Order: sequence, then structure tokens, then C-alpha cells
Amino acid sequence: MRAIHISSLDGPEAVEVVEIADPSDDRMVTIDVKAAGVAFPELLQTRGLYQLKPDLPFVPGAEVAGVVSAAPEGSGLSVGDRVAALSLLGGFAEKALARPDLTFALPDEVSFEEAASFTFNYATVYFALVERGGLVEGETVLVHGAAGGIGTAAIQMAKAFGASKVIGVVSTEAKGEIARAAGADEVVMADGFLEAVGKASVDIVVDPVGGDRFTDSLRTLREHGRLLVIGFTAGSIPEVKVNRLLLNNISVVGVGWGAFAMSRPGHVGKEWAAMLPHLRSGALRPIVGATHRLEDAATAIASLEGRTVTGKVVLVP
Repeated sequence: MRAIHISSLDGPEAVEVVEIADPSDDRMVTIDVKAAGVAFPELLQTRGLYQLKPDLPFVPGAEVAGVVSAAPEGSGLSVGDRVAALSLLGGFAEKALARPDLTFALPDEVSFEEAASFTFNYATVYFALVERGGLVEGETVLVHGAAGGIGTAAIQMAKAFGASKVIGVVSTEAKGEIARAAGADEVVMADGFLEAVGKASVDIVVDPVGGDRFTDSLRTLREHGRLLVIGFTAGSIPEVKVNRLLLNNISVVGVGWGAFAMSRPGHVGKEWAAMLPHLRSGALRPIVGATHRLEDAATAIASLEGRTVTGKVVLVP
């Protein structure tokens, strides 16, 4: 089969298309890949900067959608089933393996490209807003990076689970249109967002960006507000003066979904079950960004570097 190899740690331009043997493991679900999601960890992996460091060479790709070609007895899955799955590695290929507990039957109304854009981003945001952030019906949520994969998922998740108002923070007017399409009630520019939103005006801030906007994010929080730290796509890791937390009775909450969920078999399945009715209804509908062929994986991965991406980047074998 064709697959993408990271064979050196020289960045996305060094990834290559190779011919390798089909994967095989009787304990795993074998999937004919129809689409694979591309995420920031794959960019980091091309330079050896991600915490997961497989031996070289390896096939990256943590999230796929496709059709089951083999499944273990008792998995509840059958040959021919349409599925979304977390492959964790090996997804940038024509075939991939996934654990049965990380493979989910896909509703007919959801496309493979949408499915490959769903589980990581939406489960991360569900964990952030519902499990870690304690989102309460009627609260106001502010979302940084609101046109990206996490951002658009956060907008939709907040609305689906009861937020009365969602504010998207973006860097350009074009990105603002993406945030509005995802369901944001209001869109503001990142430059000067505090003045646009106002102090003590929101209950939850979803922050996958970090950087120098962190302190102003704290200022937007009402009493008992929560700032959810999901990532640092801006590159720099901010620091917080904890007296701000004490004086205003606010919280900074870490969101480490991967380490938490992967160490608890069945947890992602519970999250999937909670999200599934909203996926079926269309309230949760991934915004697919650029779609690339497998041989253009280098371009797809590199596109994540400049923070110009909207929606989820997808590879199609």
C-alpha cells in the first residue's frame, strides 16, 4: 500500500510517499482509509518535537475515517461498516489499524472528510467545556482561534451544550466568516479583543492559542469564570500572576485530553456517545478546510505552520 513516511526530522518538506506492506493485527480493526485528519502534532512530529517519538521511519496520522475490512470478534464492528477511528499512528496511508474501543460506527449523514475532522477536535473540546470547564446552560463562552479546527469545534460544542452566547476571536475578516458559519453569535478581532468584549463579560474562555493575549483573556472573565488552556499555537507559553485568580475568584484550567482519555479505556466511547445525537442532528458538523491527496502530505502538514488554516486539513488517499 501507499503510505507517508517520516524518515528524518527535517520538517514537513522531508516527508515522503512510500510503498510498504499492509498493516495486520488480529486484535485491531483494519480500515480502508477514505480520509485522514491532519493536526498540529503531525507538524511537530516531523521535527521530533512532539512528546510521542516513534522510531524512524514511521507513518504518522492519528485520525481516520473509512470502511472496515477486518475486525476482531466481539468488537461490534463488521466488514463494510463506515467508521471514524483514532489510529494514533499510521493513518496517513491507504490502510490503517485502530483499537476497537477507539473505532466508532459512523452515521450515514456524515461524510468521510467530516468524520476524519471530528473525533480529536470535538472530543478535546467536549472534555474542555463539559468535563473540565463545567459549562452551565446560559453561560457566555469566548473562543480564541475561532476559525481553526479546535475553534470551530468549540463554537459548535458550546452552542450544542447550552451556551447562550459564543464570541469568536479571529485575526482576519475572512476568518470571521468561518467563525460565523460555525455558529458564533459575535466575532471580534484578536487585536483589541478585550475592548471589544469588555471586562468581566464572559464565563468561559477557550484558548488553544496562548501567547500574549492570555492576560487580557483573564480580564474578560466574570466571577467564577474559567480559562481553559488547550494549546499554544502562538508559540509562546504564557505565565499567569496568580493574584489575579485570587482577587477575582477565577480559574485557569488545564485541558490535557489525550493523556487523560488514552489511559482510560472506554472514556472516548463515553464522549462519543454524548456527542453522537448532536452529530446526527447537524449541531456538531466539522468544517473541512483544505483537502489534499496523499502525495501532497508535505504541503498539508506545512500549511499548519503559519496559522492561516481554517477548519480541518484533510488527506484523501
